[in-house]
Amino acid sequence: MKSKILFILHVPPPIDGASIIGSYIKENALINSTFDTEYINLTSAFTLETIGKSNLKKISIIFKILKKVYESIKNKKYDYSYMTLTTTGAGFYKDFLVVLLLKLFRVKIIFHLHNKGVLKNSKAYYNRLLYKVVFKNTKCILLSNCLYKDVKNYVKKKNVFICNNGIPNSEYLIKNTPIQHIVDSNTCKFLFLSNMMQEKGVFILLEATKKLQAKGYKFECHFVGACSDITNPLLKNKVKELGIENKVHIHGQKVNDAKRDIFQEADVFVFPTYYHNECFPLVLIEAMLYSLPVISTPEGAISEMVLEGKTGLLTPQKNSDKLAEAMEYMLKHPKERIHMGIEGRKRYEEKYTISIFEKNIVDILNTVVKSSDKTI
Repeated sequence: MKSKILFILHVPPPIDGASIIGSYIKENALINSTFDTEYINLTSAFTLETIGKSNLKKISIIFKILKKVYESIKNKKYDYSYMTLTTTGAGFYKDFLVVLLLKLFRVKIIFHLHNKGVLKNSKAYYNRLLYKVVFKNTKCILLSNCLYKDVKNYVKKKNVFICNNGIPNSEYLIKNTPIQHIVDSNTCKFLFLSNMMQEKGVFILLEATKKLQAKGYKFECHFVGACSDITNPLLKNKVKELGIENKVHIHGQKVNDAKRDIFQEADVFVFPTYYHNECFPLVLIEAMLYSLPVISTPEGAISEMVLEGKTGLLTPQKNSDKLAEAMEYMLKHPKERIHMGIEGRKRYEEKYTISIFEKNIVDILNTVVKSSDKTI
């Protein structure tokens, strides 16, 4: 008989790492054939602008989520519940209610954390109390070993499992331009692709672009992503203010084939994030998938994903000078950036494919179910 698992997770919209992984799990044939599955969407904010904000509509959605959870667990016995817990902000307090409901009905829980901030938020006494309740007698899936420090005060190491994110291979992935042509070219296309947030380093990249422009390099900097706290007018005004209109191309959000084409046409991926919730950005795996060298920062588990000098370069956060230096290095060393991209593609194939991810999730869930009769 298959183990019965209740999945309480985020699915798009909006599009972010947790929701994308949630959609992969929900649609995954191996997971759904291995277990007797049921799914509840934990999302209460359906646009980037409403994340972390409260309104009557969101409160109504939260009550509907709680009702669905209650109706699922009151008459059914689950071997385990899998939940993508939000660890901070308003989302945490909403999820806390869901956790209380599961614990009231004695449903065993394994959390899959796609964000962080527990350690920082624990400075507040009331948050420490809530975290103790939430994590008591639970297990936890982390995206990387280096993220354990965030929850080490509440979750024993033996109850932690590591599962790197993974994404599907592209069904249409080509690089028709001969490498020698790319090497002989004196231009370079830098790509930033993420939600347009200041903490993702958008303005830092614009400042670095201005510094490179002053040196007379031939290059382009492409920005792709949905608006968040940076709107298109704000972004365009900043570009104009810096006088880099000839270098910057703003595309808005791109999905499916259009997104694929943007990756295919790029030479270097730039992601100077200092986002407080950054853990294991899927977009960096996408860059590796498309054989792009990466320039990023050592936030979350990025230093594990991007191997310094081998698959990309890491720069200090909020430092446009160092970012400009890294971009200049890529401009001046085209053969090396191509080699970094090739190594990044190998790293994707070795660690970050969807088949590796689904196998890890299935193995973890099988392990926790089998050990569910033991004391945590």
